[in-house]
Amino acid sequence: MDELQGRGAVVVGGGSGIGRGISMGLAAEGMTVLVADIDPESAAAVRDEITFHGGDARSHRVDATDDASLASLADTAQGELGKVHVLANTVGVVADTPLVKATEQEWAWFVEFHLMTAVRAVNTFVPMILSHGEGGHVVLTSSMAGLLALPPSHTGGVNTGLYTVMKHALVGYSEMLRGELAPENIGVSVLCPGLVQSNLGSTSAKHRPDRFGGALPDPMAERGPIQGAMPNEDVGPIVVRGITGNRAYIITHPETAPLVKARQDAVMDDYAFFADAASSSG
Repeated sequence: MDELQGRGAVVVGGGSGIGRGISMGLAAEGMTVLVADIDPESAAAVRDEITFHGGDARSHRVDATDDASLASLADTAQGELGKVHVLANTVGVVADTPLVKATEQEWAWFVEFHLMTAVRAVNTFVPMILSHGEGGHVVLTSSMAGLLALPPSHTGGVNTGLYTVMKHALVGYSEMLRGELAPENIGVSVLCPGLVQSNLGSTSAKHRPDRFGGALPDPMAERGPIQGAMPNEDVGPIVVRGITGNRAYIITHPETAPLVKARQDAVMDDYAFFADAASSSG
């Protein structure tokens, strides 16, 4: 999809962090952006920020774990945008829990907010993109954690296992969806950002539903902003390049390539090990 000017975009989770950056980046390209977030005040703030800078944006509250809420967002998109050409989903959660100590409730929370919010958003908005026959693009947010598997010793002591498993799932979902939608002229990219300014820890804790244990204390209250993180507004232009270039992967931090290559090399080393074993036994 090489033309964004004058077209409509829906950003689910657009009220803060990476979603804010994507919303601003798409608006800067002349798209009309519907900023959707579970926190309506945050969505409205991003909308106002876009309009202040001369862009065209609307906002709407959405709970991406609820089909009825997404249907309401779709109705708003139909009325406010007319046609939807781009869908971006950035919903996710994070928690510092070792895999062996994670409860089924915690697993369900992560599956719901990472994988199933993406599935629901796609199932809601891809039919709208298909309906006008002009093509479009879907951006689903994974992470560098979807390309790597780093132990706590490499993540400052933080247990990222639950997060990593779900981000790997989103990579697989995005790649398969890309293959299915390519004949329909709809591109699919999986965004794999490195360290980006966000309040994901706070929003994860604040908005955890009662069915998953309810709200948690804000883990960022004492820790403060993460140092050295990319400003989230810098992600927007990178996502735009990914959309217009129809890239399968959108990478915000290309300097992480050696880490990914090292992981791939380790896999190929295992291939060589078992190829040698098969040759020896034959």
